[in-house]
Amino acid sequence: MKKLLHAFSVLYDGDNILKITKLRYVPRWLVIIIDVLIVLFSIVLSSLFLEKLHVRDSFPEYTFRKIIIVIVVNVLFMFVFKTYAGIIRHSTFFDFFKIMFSSGSTLVTLLVANYCVEVLLGRTLYLYPNLFLYFFISVSAMFFFRMVTKQFFNMLIDYKGFSYKVKVAVVGVGDASVSVARAIMHNPSYPYRLYGFLTKRSDSNRAMLLGHKIYNQEHFFKNENLIKKFDAVLIIKEIMTKQELEEWMTLALDHGLKVLKAPSLSKMRDSDLVGGIRQLQIEDLLNRKPIKIENEEVKKRHFKKNVLVTGGAGSIGSEIVRQVAQFNPSLIIVLDQAESPLYELELELREKFPDQNFKFILADISNKYRLEKIFEEHQFSMVYHAAAYKHVPLIEDNPHEAIFVNVLGTKNVALLSKKYKVNRFVMVSTDKAVNPTNVMGASKRAAELFVQSLQNSEGNITKFITTRFGNVLGSNGSVIPHFKKQIEKGGPITITHPDIIRYFMTIPEACELVLQAGTMGNGGEIYVFDMGEPVKILDLAKRMIKLSGYTPDLDIKISFIGLRPGEKLYEELLSDNAMTIPTHHEKIMISKDPSISFEEIDILCVQIIKSAIKRDRLEVVKILKTIVPEFISNNSEFEILDAKNEEITML
Repeated sequence: MKKLLHAFSVLYDGDNILKITKLRYVPRWLVIIIDVLIVLFSIVLSSLFLEKLHVRDSFPEYTFRKIIIVIVVNVLFMFVFKTYAGIIRHSTFFDFFKIMFSSGSTLVTLLVANYCVEVLLGRTLYLYPNLFLYFFISVSAMFFFRMVTKQFFNMLIDYKGFSYKVKVAVVGVGDASVSVARAIMHNPSYPYRLYGFLTKRSDSNRAMLLGHKIYNQEHFFKNENLIKKFDAVLIIKEIMTKQELEEWMTLALDHGLKVLKAPSLSKMRDSDLVGGIRQLQIEDLLNRKPIKIENEEVKKRHFKKNVLVTGGAGSIGSEIVRQVAQFNPSLIIVLDQAESPLYELELELREKFPDQNFKFILADISNKYRLEKIFEEHQFSMVYHAAAYKHVPLIEDNPHEAIFVNVLGTKNVALLSKKYKVNRFVMVSTDKAVNPTNVMGASKRAAELFVQSLQNSEGNITKFITTRFGNVLGSNGSVIPHFKKQIEKGGPITITHPDIIRYFMTIPEACELVLQAGTMGNGGEIYVFDMGEPVKILDLAKRMIKLSGYTPDLDIKISFIGLRPGEKLYEELLSDNAMTIPTHHEKIMISKDPSISFEEIDILCVQIIKSAIKRDRLEVVKILKTIVPEFISNNSEFEILDAKNEEITML
């Protein structure tokens, strides 16, 4: 009795107010009423069916009372198994099983009662065929009601939001694609509507999947009327190669369709999957399979050790800190001269790694006395040197500043690493240091030479390692964020030259390379990464415009402004007279660049630092060209120095 009262209480406390304007769920009281009507309908239908077969009923004078008994027993078991409690528009086979248990229990109860009456009175209360027929009709009708209601609600919501829903074609017919499609169908409140599937297969033209057509790629993109029915194609990046991704993207964009990407179910819960659908970004096309790092060896180098990261608030430095923090070092010191970025990083890291011991130091690496106190106090095992000035035009206008940071700063950190017997010193360099045409690249090459020279200097036990990268996607001031801002403003996109090309890699890739390099070699090496094929910046700009839903040179103009001072059309990872040596890692090579002795580079560094203090621009660059003989200025005021050198050589 208590259970029955509780069941009525639950029913009463449920959503029993029908609000047509907010009709998201069928109210529980309405479900109960409809189920009772279905029970009554099933009783009548089964009786009529047997009557047509001329089967005589037992106790016809008690027909009404027998109907009441069936309804009461069935409703009782409805409350016991809560057949009314499920949300109708999300009905599944679990709800079907609850109906089966409820109606099955009703059938068993009536069969037992029937048998008892038969024993006592000599004839049955109900005809046995009538009971079984009633059971099958009632189960089928109640489940059918739920399926029809579910479909009606989905159609109603779809119709309500039809005008703003994005009509998508999911690429692929595999498990991952079907899972994404099903998630879209089961979340009708989201702004996507499944309209079909796309595949390269030609054997699926007449097949249906989840009630939608499967279109062959070639047939689909040749049928303009068919394309007009869709707004976007939806891809799952994880199941595609880079070539397949570019192929589908090109076809879609060329035919005026948006390109959306969805995470795979293995990377996101089903309930979050549709919300995880995003427009394809240019980074998705440039990104390659990340390099594998040997986590055990990397962890060994950092576990319970003190680590210093200079330039720690920058794009590369901050990611190095995040990755190192995963290996439980005793202390990570994040050093940078940029106050606001350092403070913002501190807030982020203390929240993300609450148990990690961090120390955030505001300091300039050109101040040796400030640095020495830090080295003396903490006895570092690993030093990652990511601090540098990197913007080519600014450095070309201010060459002395490049010397203070890129040369003097590197010299200070490297010498202190040697003095305080740091186990490994890893420097972050750039492909612009190879055959440099600007002051920035030449200053980084000078820093490389100084770091290399320390390896075989007297009394050294530190392993000095250099890593060389191409352009990093998403880093501060890089080309992609710059293009995005220009597109948001309506253009134009400015490119220095139509033929300019660059290598690209992601920030995580770059930092994984840094960590891996820190565990390799005997010191003195320059490690370079297999960066794949270079990217033409003009093609990059056109793709970004198309991905943003615009037409290049029509909606967004592209203008060429000429090479900036010191800029060259292409970057190199290896100098002309360098050779590479493979390592045990297939993506990492050693560049055998020319080196000079510590005594020689030290004298030159002292000279160039003195010139920088005097703000003698020409003298600074002149000495820099002596340190880095392959430094030939391009589109720069310092080309005059190259002309003088040529005259001297000819004489």
